[in-house]
Amino acid sequence: MEKGFHEIYEKYSTDLYSFIIKLCGNEQLAKDIMQDTMLRAFTHFDQYNGKCNIKTWLCTIAKNVYFDHLRKSESRNTSLDTAENAAVDSFEQSLTDSDTAIRIHHLLHELDEPYRKVLLLRIFAELKFSDIGSVFGKSENWAGVTYYRGKQKLIELMKKEGLL
Repeated sequence: MEKGFHEIYEKYSTDLYSFIIKLCGNEQLAKDIMQDTMLRAFTHFDQYNGKCNIKTWLCTIAKNVYFDHLRKSESRNTSLDTAENAAVDSFEQSLTDSDTAIRIHHLLHELDEPYRKVLLLRIFAELKFSDIGSVFGKSENWAGVTYYRGKQKLIELMKKEGLL
């Protein structure tokens, strides 16, 4: 099993890391999520049923690890003072306004679910609509419609920000 998993790691690690870095936008966090993802995949490899391709399965695990991290992070941050959070957010926003690509990335993260996740999986992980549907337990058609609607919402946000 180790040899087979090593081959999977070699084949998909670059794409998976690229997906994770685009998902979270933080290199150190992406490394942590990558490590946790591969550990989960290795320990649960016997549960892979082959209904989707390995890349889709790994991206699903990575997405779940990332959202687990966000939930844990949010619960730790609830004790911070709201004014302090606003000051930090304002400072961080002023640092990123100069770069349009980063601004668009932030707008993408402002989208409601499932639009954000579907756009990330389609654009950055380059998954097919059928694979995206599998990740969510939905149909290929649902994934395509959700992608289209999410893209329209992102375009609206970009227009409001003067990026289009």
